[in-house]
Amino acid sequence: MIATTPRGTIGKTWKTRLYDAYVSSGQAASRPPVLTDRDRSPAAVFAPFAPQTRHFIAAYVPSDRDARIVDLGCGDGLLLHFLLEAGYRHVSGVDVSSEQIARAHALGLFEAERGAVDTFLANAGDQALDVVLLIDVLEHLTREELFAVLDHVARVLRPGGVCIAHVPNAEGLYGMRIRYGDLTHEQAFTARSMSQAFATVGFQSIAAFEDRPVVHGVRSLVRRALWEAGTLPHRVLLAAETGTWGSILSQNLVVRAVR
Repeated sequence: MIATTPRGTIGKTWKTRLYDAYVSSGQAASRPPVLTDRDRSPAAVFAPFAPQTRHFIAAYVPSDRDARIVDLGCGDGLLLHFLLEAGYRHVSGVDVSSEQIARAHALGLFEAERGAVDTFLANAGDQALDVVLLIDVLEHLTREELFAVLDHVARVLRPGGVCIAHVPNAEGLYGMRIRYGDLTHEQAFTARSMSQAFATVGFQSIAAFEDRPVVHGVRSLVRRALWEAGTLPHRVLLAAETGTWGSILSQNLVVRAVR
């Protein structure tokens, strides 16, 4: 059998092909199609993600509504929508996926622009930003790319500026579901390896947090109770081996680093 390459894919890398089809392949977060006027309402489209996202913003994003915020790898604009809803006035996003950006624009989120994260950062001015969001981004990078991006992030943040990252947790009970759940993922992290990376590029205060279920009703309360009870034996075993308490066992972890 003679191997052939589909017309239109010649010259594209495997990663480019995956990003180009990020929505149509089903890899992007499941959302209904944008067809009607109601479909074009971000509040309606993103409603299932509202409790978790609002909690994330309240817990980790600085409260100054005039903060200059960029969401790198913004996808279809979910986080941009909730930042705007919360009253933040200077938000923007960038994503390499044309399908994701097309969807964001169909939802009226023109704060999102298509582009590569490294290109955006290279063109950004020194100390031009207050907050950089890297939500489900760093795992897509090789180690060399990771440090190139973090060096730029450190440069574009003002002193006291904040970088918030959300990454697969290599020590999470089901962290490998995330690490290997996307063909574009290159690596996973732990709280310690994230602290190592951010400290190396000049961040002064680095903290990691468990991405546990957020309580916003009876069903989520049950999920949270099951999570707390189910993870307790694992925490005890790990504490017995290491002599320390405070392990992060969620599939993903959140990192908040201050410049």
